[in-house]
Amino acid sequence: MLSVSNLSVQFGKRVLFDEVNVSFTQGNCYGVIGANGAGKSTFLKILSGKMDATSGHVHMEPGKRMSVLEQNHNSFDGFQVLESVVMGNAPLYKIKNEIDALYADYSDENAEKIGELQVEFEEMDGWNAESSAAALLSNLGISEDLHYTSMNELDSKLKVRVLLAQALFGNPDVLIMDEPTNDLDYETISWLENFLATYDNTVIVVSHDRHFLDAVCTHIADIDFGKINLFSGNYTFWYESSQLAARQRAQQNKKAEEKAKELQEFIQRFSANVAKSKQATSRKKMLEKLKVEDIKPSSRRYPAIIFDREREAGDQILNTEGLSAISEDGDVLFEKVDINLAKGDKVAIISKDSRATTAFYEIVMGNQKPSSGKYQWGVTTTQSYLPANNDDYFQDDINLVDWLRRWTKTEEEREEVYVRGFLGKMLFSGEEALKKSTVLSGGEKVRCMLSRMMLLRANVVLLDEPTNHLDLESITAFNNSLKNFKGTVLITTHDHAFVQSVANRIIELTPNGTIDRYLNFDDYMSDKAIKAQREKMYALPVN
Repeated sequence: MLSVSNLSVQFGKRVLFDEVNVSFTQGNCYGVIGANGAGKSTFLKILSGKMDATSGHVHMEPGKRMSVLEQNHNSFDGFQVLESVVMGNAPLYKIKNEIDALYADYSDENAEKIGELQVEFEEMDGWNAESSAAALLSNLGISEDLHYTSMNELDSKLKVRVLLAQALFGNPDVLIMDEPTNDLDYETISWLENFLATYDNTVIVVSHDRHFLDAVCTHIADIDFGKINLFSGNYTFWYESSQLAARQRAQQNKKAEEKAKELQEFIQRFSANVAKSKQATSRKKMLEKLKVEDIKPSSRRYPAIIFDREREAGDQILNTEGLSAISEDGDVLFEKVDINLAKGDKVAIISKDSRATTAFYEIVMGNQKPSSGKYQWGVTTTQSYLPANNDDYFQDDINLVDWLRRWTKTEEEREEVYVRGFLGKMLFSGEEALKKSTVLSGGEKVRCMLSRMMLLRANVVLLDEPTNHLDLESITAFNNSLKNFKGTVLITTHDHAFVQSVANRIIELTPNGTIDRYLNFDDYMSDKAIKAQREKMYALPVN
């Protein structure tokens, strides 16, 4: 279907890819993974023809159509929503415009040409194009009253959904998507997972969402050491097999037959839990054919995220009474929030409106006043907070050692070797620790904020979209650290695997009160009674 031959990419002296040869075949979904800067997005741009390689070439089977998820959210601002979706199938859209133009200047001379184009249009299922596009939009949460709205009237989160519909429209032979789950809610991501799990053509996707990669991928395309290696299975299988390979390599004295037995047991465990989809049987067969030499340890570096507490909190953590918040433009974000957090709670704070969850954190951290109500922290609690927007923390032009030193409490803690220890855990070692705080990337800023949180040793951590900008390695380490943390956690995240594995309680903020359940996330979202209650609370008029 699509192949890459002898592909090399070099920027100055830096070699990103070196003689890469890889093929992507029909019926499979390939998750492209790699450390930050490894070249994931660059590779997708080369596949889609938006960027040229230094050498080598990309070949797609003749007559096949490629569709790419558009990253520029304003590219179609001059078009209506429904038309923008149909434009995803460029050949069909071109014929439609030709027919419309000929009808606008109709004559006996062009009647024959119109007939020929209409036959071609019918073969492409053109007469059903608008209804198919409308169905896609509705499945992605774009209501029918918006279908003829101009794209420039939509907010960015709705534009993302329209562009996703555009990429999916017309059943492309090769579908390329870079971070397709960004700005999507859980319900829409779930719909996309189900759509792709049964998709018959070729999908190539970059994502930091581990649950999404596990749900849709038949293969992992791992960018490492300047090469791209394909592995059968989803992301979790790749991650655990690479960890197994690293352990086996460290056990030099272990006999080959013992290693093979360990691998076989590992494969059998995963084969028994393969996702239930059309691809399940073939995927299981691929796993069973895997050999010891097929899996390789990764060169990835995982940060050492360890949350510890200076002291254990008492039984009273946080109490709120009648807490409400209204946005600057008058929207009710949430109201009547009456909660009492207990020791051991790890709470997912969720809402269909991200402004609501952010307002909640800002209020209980004392950065914003509630519209009504009050809150009180337990006297034995200490809090550390990772906001969704952390730019205010990085205004001073100082190096990272001095940046982190501002949160130390004693002379001993202010010693450079002590501060560097926390930065080193987040992969800022050597000269990296002397970078200026004003020149950091989004991911580097989050890693600095995590260094700060570890240094504070609070017994309550509050996290508003903490995985934004992090790579898969940091997300995995972060996730594991919170599972092991003995304190209280309040977290809002669109990372399904993260919230499912950490939270033991769900609190949903709505304009008409809260839903509060001691459930894990999957059970909460699949509960029919809760689903009906959610729909009602969001649909009710606000008092």
